[in-house]
Amino acid sequence: MPPRRRSRWWWLGPLASIVIFSASLVVLWFIIREIEPGELASAFANASLRQLGLACGFTALSYLLLTGYDALALKRLGLSIPYRTTALASFTSYSVSFTLGFPIVTGGTVRYWIYSPKGVRASEVASLTVIAGLTFWLGLGAILCACLFYATESVAVLARTSPLVVQGVGAAVAFGTFGYLVWIATGERTIRVRGWNLPLPGLGITLGQMFLGAAEVCAAAAVLFVLLPGGHGIDYPSFLAVYVFACLVGIASHAPGGLGVFEATMLVALSRLPFEQVLGALLIFRIIYYILPFILALVLLALNEMVRRIRRHER
Repeated sequence: MPPRRRSRWWWLGPLASIVIFSASLVVLWFIIREIEPGELASAFANASLRQLGLACGFTALSYLLLTGYDALALKRLGLSIPYRTTALASFTSYSVSFTLGFPIVTGGTVRYWIYSPKGVRASEVASLTVIAGLTFWLGLGAILCACLFYATESVAVLARTSPLVVQGVGAAVAFGTFGYLVWIATGERTIRVRGWNLPLPGLGITLGQMFLGAAEVCAAAAVLFVLLPGGHGIDYPSFLAVYVFACLVGIASHAPGGLGVFEATMLVALSRLPFEQVLGALLIFRIIYYILPFILALVLLALNEMVRRIRRHER
């Protein structure tokens, strides 16, 4: 069988990967440069080893659940990829996109970098990225709806609004989610955009997406919740609703990882708690949940590329 000819555009993938990797190093440098050593030391001094241990544990759980996003998407697309490859692609793509923003571009590029040697085409990587993103939004919607109805009074106090407004938002989210479930349950659904077809998951996989996405959001929120100062008196469902709202505001701002916007929203919502301690908890959360996984992702991407080149040279 003659070797397959490379497309004349083969260099776009490696070029995009180099650009993403270089931009990651630059962004990481600016983020670390903005952290005041004194504030960082004070934040860690106020946090107990138990809090730090729980935060690291919930971070690991959150990123472990994120690998399920890609696994479900690959199942829908009918692609069989080893889990170690799926885990590497998922962890690195989310770690990079959380920090750089623009997940379709950054996360999609990292996924293509890792999946393409396994025979996954660019169009399939694009579909995978969108379906994985859909998992996040379904889980976010499910959690927001449950929290708004379960802890209406507490959320209303934190949001400085009436319980009727909270219930109204919850009803709107529930109606939209239920409508989507009915829509995809009544037949095969495919989105077509300029010749690109995106097959949407059926009802069974969609319910799995909702459960997985909800569990991942709960784990991510727990990272910050366990870092809050003791005796804060806020129940977890109320905090979870505030966390989801802060995530939505951060996403709407288009700031990488919601940097600054997420923190400001949480500080306003938790204004009845000691300002310095909440700010310290947010700083530790940013380091544990974003910066450390980001650094680890860059190391894994570099090692993966080194191993790939060594194997290619041996062949």
